[in-house]
Amino acid sequence: MSHPHPELKAAPALPEGGLRVIALGGLGEIGRNMTVFEHAGKLLIVDCGVLFPEETQPGVDVILPDFTSIRDRLDDIVAVVLTHGHEDHIGGVPYLLRERSDIPVVGSKLTLAFLEAKLKEHGIRPRTVRVREGDRRGFGPFDCEFVAVNHSIPDSLAVAIRTRAGMVLHTGDFKMDQFPLDDRITDLRAFARLGEEGVDLFLTDSTNAEVPGFTTSERELNPAIEQVMRTAPRRVIVSSFASHVHRIQQVLDAAHQHGRKVAFVGRSMVRNMGIARDLGYLKVPSGLVVSTKELEKLPDHKITLVCTGSQGEPMAALSRMANRDHLIRIGKGDTVLLASSLIPGNENAIYRVINGLTRWGAHVVHKGNAKVHVSGHASAGELVYCYNIVKPRNVMPVHGEWRHLRANADLAIRTGVDPDRVVIAEDGVVVDLVDGRASITGKVPAGNVYVDGMEVGGATEASLKDRLTLAAEGVVTVVAIVDADTGALAEAPDFLARGFVHDDATFEPVIPVIEKTLATAAEEGVGDARQLEQLLARAVANWAFRTHRRKPLIIPVIIDA
Repeated sequence: MSHPHPELKAAPALPEGGLRVIALGGLGEIGRNMTVFEHAGKLLIVDCGVLFPEETQPGVDVILPDFTSIRDRLDDIVAVVLTHGHEDHIGGVPYLLRERSDIPVVGSKLTLAFLEAKLKEHGIRPRTVRVREGDRRGFGPFDCEFVAVNHSIPDSLAVAIRTRAGMVLHTGDFKMDQFPLDDRITDLRAFARLGEEGVDLFLTDSTNAEVPGFTTSERELNPAIEQVMRTAPRRVIVSSFASHVHRIQQVLDAAHQHGRKVAFVGRSMVRNMGIARDLGYLKVPSGLVVSTKELEKLPDHKITLVCTGSQGEPMAALSRMANRDHLIRIGKGDTVLLASSLIPGNENAIYRVINGLTRWGAHVVHKGNAKVHVSGHASAGELVYCYNIVKPRNVMPVHGEWRHLRANADLAIRTGVDPDRVVIAEDGVVVDLVDGRASITGKVPAGNVYVDGMEVGGATEASLKDRLTLAAEGVVTVVAIVDADTGALAEAPDFLARGFVHDDATFEPVIPVIEKTLATAAEEGVGDARQLEQLLARAVANWAFRTHRRKPLIIPVIIDA
């Protein structure tokens, strides 16, 4: 099994006839999936998503893949293929199209509809190529065949990429539900046919590789959802991802069955369900969906609300209901159904919302106490089936953190793939398929690119570190008026502190420290204001740590008297 090495250098030129694969996101993390394929001087991109920030990244809206390595080759990109319409696969497309707006964007009907709605907000009109399973299209030297796969959003595709260097099969995000709500199962017959032809490199979704057995079928959630609709004494508020069309279909069917009306709450939910309904992916019985205005006329036991915020996002509808900051007032007898997963890292936020809702008297039904969610990803049993059917020559696990990639690699080896042909790569690691063998040959830059308001890439690791310091330690501004001739203080310095615990007398002991620092600087002939400010900042920082065990951000200001 080849592993990434920190000492990797820039990769050499790609050998004639070889295929290069570089993940710029999605390896070692869950999100911002983006893979660049290079062959015969052209580039094909599969997916371009975003990653959502963690608590250690305050003020960041989303994190993009790093386009540095392809920026001077934008004209070589023949297409961007999107496997499905989730944010972690399409969220970065607007930012890529800002750099070159006419890159053809390839995807299924629903995926492109979700993307176009998003691009409209950015004021971009894309060049789109609509495909469906069974289609085969050429983009430059890449011949792409699209295969139906089942996932937690309709219309998902795997893509088989044929080149002179060999065939790559990229699963996208998938699972193998044998009873999906739309009867569109993962096409294992196509996987087998491609396997017969010879899959040289298999890129497989690793998200659930650590989970033994098989992912439960979506239909097995029906009884729990139906029970809530049947037994809830008052309103039912359902929270789900705004893209999980099938989950919401189940909710609509159960509500209809028990004589309830449904209203959609939250901008993304209203928008996406409108799109899904218009395109025929969401089948809505007539008269079932009403506006929030019309709800006011109905008795509570006839009401179902479908809203966003199942991950505890602070601005989404459900969090605002829990905080009493929403038109919809949660009360005793209401039932809240959280029909979604706990994404790692969001647990605290989700439990905070559950506690808030419970406090107002709601009964909260969630994954922990009822069968109301199943994953969108294949578990170990399904992955092993795929390896045995496809019989790939080389395997590169994708889409997952380190532990998921490793678990997926182990599964491939257990089915008989040569361990030397199983490649575990990280973002930016270059994998070349040459003469039928995949191996790591180098790396390209693949840092985090932060979107902060309107600013792309403006926030850096350093500025985030400053923000964390401000949050945890506070800030102290020191204003010193210095006599230009002697280098001594002309009057006592001013201290402005925020978030640093202090009273009027706190900073008196640091004045001699400042005087001494300035005296030493004058002796050594340091007269440059910037250098003096750095010396002053260091002296005050050392004092703050010695006496208060704090590390506030120090902002020194020196004024010539």
